[in-house]
Amino acid sequence: MNVLTFITIGATLLVLGTIAWGIYFVYNDCDESQRKMKRFLRINLTTFIPILAAAFVFMAPGIVTAATTGSTSGITDAGLGYIAAALSTGLACVGAGYAVGVVGSAALGAVSEDPKILGKTLIYVGLAEGVAIYGLIIAIMIIGSL
Repeated sequence: MNVLTFITIGATLLVLGTIAWGIYFVYNDCDESQRKMKRFLRINLTTFIPILAAAFVFMAPGIVTAATTGSTSGITDAGLGYIAAALSTGLACVGAGYAVGVVGSAALGAVSEDPKILGKTLIYVGLAEGVAIYGLIIAIMIIGSL
């Protein structure tokens, strides 16, 4: 059995296990098992991150060989460009979502105390949403250069 196959199967089982535990916690009163969920997520992250790092370590020689020899087998430059575009958009959107959540809740609290500052708070929420647009612009630039 190939090492990459083992890593792929392990990561797939970890993701499916996470989904199964999430469904279990949702249907079985999540409030009582809050500690169990935090513990499980901590174990999940400490397992998933080394699996991901191992996958990159074992895939790196194949990527470098494909890039230096000019062969078409394996991951091509265009494929890596598409992955980079997807990562730039995805991570920017995750960051923007988190920022809008934090800024939006703070803005709602501030507006409930003083309705005159609504315009100022909308500017901050708009700035937080701008992070996703920057990620999209970078993705468009990457895809345009392929």
